[in-house]
Amino acid sequence: MILTQINWNPDPEIVNILGLSIRYYSLLFLSGIILSIVVLKWIFKQEKLPEANLEKLSMYGIIGILLGARLGHCLFYEPGYYFNHPLEILLPIQFSSGGGIEFTGYRGLASHGGALGLIIALFLYSRKTKHSMLDTIDLIAVVTGLGAGFIRLANLMNSEIVGMPSNKAWAFVFERIDTIPRHPAQLYEAICYFLIFGLMLFLYKTKRAQFKNGVFFGTVLFLIFTARFFIEFVKENQVAFESGMQFNMGQLLSIPYILLLGLGLSHMELVKPKSN
Repeated sequence: MILTQINWNPDPEIVNILGLSIRYYSLLFLSGIILSIVVLKWIFKQEKLPEANLEKLSMYGIIGILLGARLGHCLFYEPGYYFNHPLEILLPIQFSSGGGIEFTGYRGLASHGGALGLIIALFLYSRKTKHSMLDTIDLIAVVTGLGAGFIRLANLMNSEIVGMPSNKAWAFVFERIDTIPRHPAQLYEAICYFLIFGLMLFLYKTKRAQFKNGVFFGTVLFLIFTARFFIEFVKENQVAFESGMQFNMGQLLSIPYILLLGLGLSHMELVKPKSN
């Protein structure tokens, strides 16, 4: 039997207990964060850094990612709606036309905003702990692909951020959207990000002593947002105003990370000078 398509229709909600909804998105999002912290704990031991710093880093990082991702989605993708409904930016609710309130959870997180929020959070963490900013972002760079991969798996379980129509054998029919076989763009990104995580972990184990601070962070940004830029070509537009644009919003927002941070940091003096 030849596989012609994959029918995809999981219920985003795993279970609902007394009105409290447990969803795949939240579970996978938290799993990515927890696993990243586990790897960072091992890295902190290798670096002989105090465990108290890891606790602070985890708190700052989680807040920065969530706030940045949420604000990024609201400001980059749906500014008109959220300027008229400012409370819905930070509260997981939606006001109905009849004046009622519905608990919806946070519908809409943007990875570009999350990256910027994380950078700001790491700056604040560095000022608080006196841990070098460049050194800190290099350690975060090792696990960035791990967390990003889990987020894309969460998008897959939500049947969101879908790809364009495809006749490939591995095409998914996202039944919650339509009956058209499509590229599983979320899966493409997840696989890329997990491979990037594996590469960064390998480089940390083999090149940490040789690479200058900033190289790991620049490298991971370049790899992640380059992958994002090209995968966007097989994605459906997420918002209406992207129709007719040569590059969509995801691609436009990726370019600064690739050029300014990615290439800039990863191509400054790569190797530490040998001490005499």
